[in-house]
Amino acid sequence: MQFTVKAADPATLKIATLVLPVTEGPSLGALGQAVDAACGGALTSILKRGDLQGKTAQTLLLHGLPNLKAERVLLVGTGKAEDLDSRAWRKVAGAINGVLKGLGGKDAALAFQDIQVKDRDAYASARLMVEVLADGQYRFEQFKSKKGDPRALQKIVLLGSEAQQDELDRATVHASAIAAGMAYARDLGNLPPNICHPSFMADEAKKLAKGQKNLKVEVLDENQLRELGAGAFLAVGQGSAQPPRLIVLNYNGGKKSDKPVALVGKGITFDTGGISLKPGLNMDEMKYDMCGAASVLGVFRTLVELQLPINVVGLLACAENMPSGHATRPGDIVTTMSGQTVEILNTDAEGRLVLCDTLTYAERFKPSAVVDVATLTGACIVALGSQTSGLMGNNDELVQQLLKAGQAADDRAWQLPLFEDYQEQLDSPFADMANIGGPKAGTITAACFLSRFAKQYPWAHLDIAGTAWISGGKEKGATGRPVPLLTQFLLDRLQ
Repeated sequence: MQFTVKAADPATLKIATLVLPVTEGPSLGALGQAVDAACGGALTSILKRGDLQGKTAQTLLLHGLPNLKAERVLLVGTGKAEDLDSRAWRKVAGAINGVLKGLGGKDAALAFQDIQVKDRDAYASARLMVEVLADGQYRFEQFKSKKGDPRALQKIVLLGSEAQQDELDRATVHASAIAAGMAYARDLGNLPPNICHPSFMADEAKKLAKGQKNLKVEVLDENQLRELGAGAFLAVGQGSAQPPRLIVLNYNGGKKSDKPVALVGKGITFDTGGISLKPGLNMDEMKYDMCGAASVLGVFRTLVELQLPINVVGLLACAENMPSGHATRPGDIVTTMSGQTVEILNTDAEGRLVLCDTLTYAERFKPSAVVDVATLTGACIVALGSQTSGLMGNNDELVQQLLKAGQAADDRAWQLPLFEDYQEQLDSPFADMANIGGPKAGTITAACFLSRFAKQYPWAHLDIAGTAWISGGKEKGATGRPVPLLTQFLLDRLQ
């Protein structure tokens, strides 16, 4: 999908579909009134009949309006002006997408330049609209013998004034790159686990870096992990025929003297729970347990496209958690790369084991900040549902930066406490700590565990168990979150 910006009179624009907003009332804006005048008041007559009240996401498709070069006009309700926030704006974009996908036209123009979204300027409004439209065109059909109908829509034009041109241009560039990163992350998440395993993820990282002078990839195998003393990481993968991999991406877009931001992604390409076997119902969705790593790769896909002037390290902790005669048992004690020991009470709490060694490995890059991204706990879904990612950290400034970025990107997170009191739940009589903290505050105690390996730098943890994929039904699939949040976080650091 191609997105462009143009300053043009919508009434004279030759286009397959012209999209006009209608506020609740119904009422046309300045651009809509100009189009209405050009077609002899046809829009006013139609609205007076009551076919569209202008309520949020209502649509009305019109054909053959006189004196217009547009083949069709799509009227879209935006609701009451004072109620048009990011959530309503998403609904409007979704409604537009729903109609455009069913049409035969190859292009469309959005005449939304005089619409004001609450707490968003022209850049932020346009960017969110483009992201939603681009993401709405996503399909995953590579394993279907019969593909869906090819999408006719190829180009969307954002109409804006000359004064808005730079802002809208920047919005479409950023949004297109973010949407590409989200689509890449979704593709990886949706792949079946017999194809997407740790070595496959390593190959994908290498493909991404091919031809990119400022992106280098290194892959650490099980022998190298053993030499590093990554006992927790290795313990997770030892029950699988697929060997674990620590994948290191190094993007150097900034000055050599600039300390990098490190993004750490949990990449459990399939999670049976190991010896602590999960129930069979919906276990197929445990292929999504690598969505943290997929989202980090998605951010790097966006970085490559935007060529941002920043240094970023990506660390993908990839393993498969399987039950076998070689698998880790509840009661086993392992020694981590940091030298701390862990009693494994539940082999289904494996994500924190690959992450703890990866967080220790991150120290060698002397990062300015480390953010780990993981589908870590079911408790986070209970606490926050599927709308919001959980956020904790050891540095309040970093946490606030991520909260702000999530708000700006409409990919929100919510801070949970990380009080020292919770650390006691990880006490073990046999090792330095246990890998679970009991039934209470599971999301927080998981972060407490990780915090013990992240003391050398500002660190934050995003629990995306509820936001990384949609469960069950026809809409089942990876979401590509939190690529928008993380990209906005990096963009903010450039200011």
